[in-house]
Amino acid sequence: MTRQPSTPYPAGVSLRPDGSANVAVYTETAESVTVVTYDENGVELSSTTLPEYTGHVFHGIVENMSVGTRYGFRVDGPWDPAAGLRHNAAKLLLDPYAKAVAGSVEWDEAVFSHHHDEPDTRNDADSAPFMPRSVVVDDSFDWGDDAAPRIPLSESVVYEVHVKGFTQLDENVDEAVRGTYAGLAHPSAIEHLTRLGITAVELLPTHQFVQDSHLLEEGRRNYWGYNSIGFLAPHNEYSSAGDTGGQVTEFKSMVKALHAAGLEVILDVVYNHTAEGNHLGPTLSLKGIDNASYYRLVPEDHSSYYDTTGTGNSLNVGHPAALALIMDSLRYWVTEMHVDGFRFDLASTLTRQDEDLDRHSAFLDMVHQDPVLAPVKLIAEPWDTAGYQVGGFPARWSEWNGKFRDDVRDFWRGEEGSLPALAQRISGSPDVYENDRRPTLASVNFITAHDGFTLADLTMYDEKHNEENGEDSQDGESDNRSWGCGAEGPTDDADINALRDRQRRNFLGTLLLSAGVPMILGGDELARSQGGNNNAYCQDNEISWFDWAVADEALVEFTTALITLRREHPALRPVWFRHGEDDTTTDTSGGRPDTIDFQRADGVAMGDDDWTTGSNKSIAVLFKSSAEDTVFLWLMNASDTPVEFTLPNETWSLTISSDPEQQVGDDPTSLLVRDRSFTLLQAQ
Repeated sequence: MTRQPSTPYPAGVSLRPDGSANVAVYTETAESVTVVTYDENGVELSSTTLPEYTGHVFHGIVENMSVGTRYGFRVDGPWDPAAGLRHNAAKLLLDPYAKAVAGSVEWDEAVFSHHHDEPDTRNDADSAPFMPRSVVVDDSFDWGDDAAPRIPLSESVVYEVHVKGFTQLDENVDEAVRGTYAGLAHPSAIEHLTRLGITAVELLPTHQFVQDSHLLEEGRRNYWGYNSIGFLAPHNEYSSAGDTGGQVTEFKSMVKALHAAGLEVILDVVYNHTAEGNHLGPTLSLKGIDNASYYRLVPEDHSSYYDTTGTGNSLNVGHPAALALIMDSLRYWVTEMHVDGFRFDLASTLTRQDEDLDRHSAFLDMVHQDPVLAPVKLIAEPWDTAGYQVGGFPARWSEWNGKFRDDVRDFWRGEEGSLPALAQRISGSPDVYENDRRPTLASVNFITAHDGFTLADLTMYDEKHNEENGEDSQDGESDNRSWGCGAEGPTDDADINALRDRQRRNFLGTLLLSAGVPMILGGDELARSQGGNNNAYCQDNEISWFDWAVADEALVEFTTALITLRREHPALRPVWFRHGEDDTTTDTSGGRPDTIDFQRADGVAMGDDDWTTGSNKSIAVLFKSSAEDTVFLWLMNASDTPVEFTLPNETWSLTISSDPEQQVGDDPTSLLVRDRSFTLLQAQ
């Protein structure tokens, strides 16, 4: 039987029935590509130079490759940094399309293509002894009756969480799988998530990433994982099943278990840069394969990298090879790994084909027309180091809304003049999205996220405490927009603790009662603290891990009650809002539109002067829903004193309050709401 010839597609390694593999590698500038295989001890088994070249793709057949084979590439070609060329056959390179990676980078000078003291001089030391290996994996998996939950955005509550930190200290999870994909799939972990009522876990980066050399030297580690080197490989350190392909099966099993519990899986993906850094960084993969195709180089100096990520490099998303790698990765995680959506780190960088932000960039256009990505959730972090783009993404996207975080914090800390912005945020930020006819669901609302204070720390610390990071606390945000217990606040410990508890509930209540898609930082419902560290990226230890032994169960119950309210009442999760009697636009159901009205404490509609009065720190918010015959009244008081609210002529009952002592009598006409608290009433 005649053997089929090799093909320039698909990229990477594809097993063939005869025990060989088709290998295809894109590079416009290399002179040769060699595939090297190794045993588990690092001993070289074979070396095969790909013989064919089609359309900038080297390809060929490599014998004796099977599931579990460890391999790497050696790419030979010109070394001319000034021209953007950094080929060096002495460097073993990871396959950009590897679906698993075994081992980790050992930070010897050999993994750099240059000498440390001479960045323009080629370093010909062999890097293989210090490099991880790409691994051939078995793609088969018994998905059974797995089905994507496909939860509408209007019903979604997102829970941002770290795979390791969530279960590392959970004694209810089997010790052997704590801190792993299997740990997150453990019944105890899933029980907490389903008890809360969240609908999706948003996992901090799970693409294969690299531990930073300077952190390892200082006794720290990259905990968050925003340092990718493999866009198709699940990070091997989160696997309890080993790193020679077991991580792939374990990841799939985790997704299957979460789906069975009705939970979606959203990945925080880092396509804006890689771990190879700038001209002084290592050569681990793309830099040695085709530096100029995969990275944006400074036009006037091709030895330097255009950097809008703060990490040393930016992916060249205007180039077909880089764009294809990103798109192939996205499709792989949807089709083969069954994930339900993506949160794109520093997504603005992906819209920069040149230097400017472009909502019609090739990347956004490709995502928009791709049928595989059509049903999944797409969430942008709409900024990078060179620009802030909240509201600038196309209608297909939702966005992390940093304005919500800042403006809600301002209101609850008692900032004068914060009412107008608060009204916009709890209405779904129409000032940001409505001009583009985008619904409230474009706004992913959050108070806290992995990058910053936890909710507990936000309400405990006036200053960051990042001493353990080794940067003299110069890292991290400097302003926590403090929680409101300043010089004029309470001085008694009991009063301080009570205020702190109310503020936590105020923030959670505002998050979960506002229009938009709420995102909870995992652990906030437990009152998880990081000891005031607001930049725990390098704290892979008890600072970051969930301490289940000290969980605030009362806060868990409060959070659960809020999520339940949101789930049961469409009035609290509208897709579109219209104010008052403005009935010029009807909703898609054909009924009356959802409405939101803002009133003063005396029951009079807010007027222009009321919005501009800086001392006004209280407001009543009236919700009416087109989907149910329900009216809610949300009384918010961010002042230092109680406020008497006049109630509309309805029969009101107490639904939830951040003040555990709040009482509502029979048929009240007014209600006293204590300082720094909210109360939600429902009309009978």
